[in-house]
Amino acid sequence: MRVKFLLLSSRSATIASGRRLSSRLATVLFAAGMLACLVTGAVTARGQRRAQRRGSTPAQQATVTPRESAVTQNFDAIAAAASAAREADKIDEAIGLYRQAVGLRPTWAEGWWFLGTLYYAHDNYAEAARAFKQTAQLQQKVGSPWAMLGLCEFQLARYDEARAHLDQARRLGLGDNTELTRVMRYHDGLLSILKGDFEKAQETLGSLSYEGLKSEELIISLGLAILRIGMTPKEITINYPDRALIRRAGLAEHFAAEKNMSDAQREYEMVARDYGKVANVQYAYGRFLLNNRDDEKALLAFQQEIENWPRHALARCQLANIKLRNKDIEGGLPLAEEAVKIAPRLPLGRYVLGRLLLEVGQNDRAIVELETASQMVPNEPKIYFALARAYTKAKRKQDADKARATFTRLSQEESAGQGSALPDDNSASDKPPQP
Repeated sequence: MRVKFLLLSSRSATIASGRRLSSRLATVLFAAGMLACLVTGAVTARGQRRAQRRGSTPAQQATVTPRESAVTQNFDAIAAAASAAREADKIDEAIGLYRQAVGLRPTWAEGWWFLGTLYYAHDNYAEAARAFKQTAQLQQKVGSPWAMLGLCEFQLARYDEARAHLDQARRLGLGDNTELTRVMRYHDGLLSILKGDFEKAQETLGSLSYEGLKSEELIISLGLAILRIGMTPKEITINYPDRALIRRAGLAEHFAAEKNMSDAQREYEMVARDYGKVANVQYAYGRFLLNNRDDEKALLAFQQEIENWPRHALARCQLANIKLRNKDIEGGLPLAEEAVKIAPRLPLGRYVLGRLLLEVGQNDRAIVELETASQMVPNEPKIYFALARAYTKAKRKQDADKARATFTRLSQEESAGQGSALPDDNSASDKPPQP
């Protein structure tokens, strides 16, 4: 039986068109390679059964009861009818037929897959998740069913499970299915927002903007990331009080991610002007200015954020880091101390304070702060670069060598994956210090 692939274009546009990037995947074009492993497995299994029948003796063939033969014929008829109904866009009829077919043959991975996609098209994420889970269990080395299971779990607010299954899909790979890969990345960004890892969310979502994607959901998501609001785009309804702010901030960051810096500058300036006293607006503007190497204006933005919100630890960290980069150690140290006092579990504060203490010769305290930061963020190379320096100054050669090796490994991993979550202090471009 020739397998045709699902095209749900009647629901809405795909992400590739740039018209809509929805948290639903009912509209994604499932490329021809997507089900290759599933179909190959099904075809191989059928071929093996035929070969076994051809090679069997008459006595062995006689062991196939009339009831079993009837079940097989019934399954083939129902499967063919299900495929015809799906291709004719008779969704409800197709769902009923696929349910009958997988009831007759629970190991039919292809049938579970199509049943899952049909349920997903109807926003029935609970049933879709069950179907994709069956597919994934039958084809454990194929990435696509795990990806779809994770996307369903996201819709069901089972975020830990969604993250685990999206990670599993990424490890197994999706081949050249660009559409599903991008939808996964989009949801990775949303999961980072919900986890409170806003810098990572901004980077992940911004990479989609850089690739030329644009949609209302993506812009709203970027706004949530840079304003540090732990919500999903679907919660930012047309009547949500801060929707206009979130959208305008997201559009500014969308332009910045596209490297359209003139439009980004204009939009950020207007957001800072119109919403200058709203939490995190000046902070977001300051980070944008930092990325454009405008330390002077960034300082003013971060200072304004602290004036608006006196306990804003991150703004203090950014100010302290600017002063560190400009060799104003005495000016930066009190700011970093205050940030750590306000937010002791903030890794950036510990890192910047450790760097500043190292510069004033307080090696023991610097090591404590940097080691604390490394425990909070174990995969950040900059921390180990600073630790290698601190251990070297303290004449702890073995620890310095270990930190240096960790820095090198993490730097290599970072160059092939996500960027740093800590501010660029221009130190990691040098070689780690030698004893």
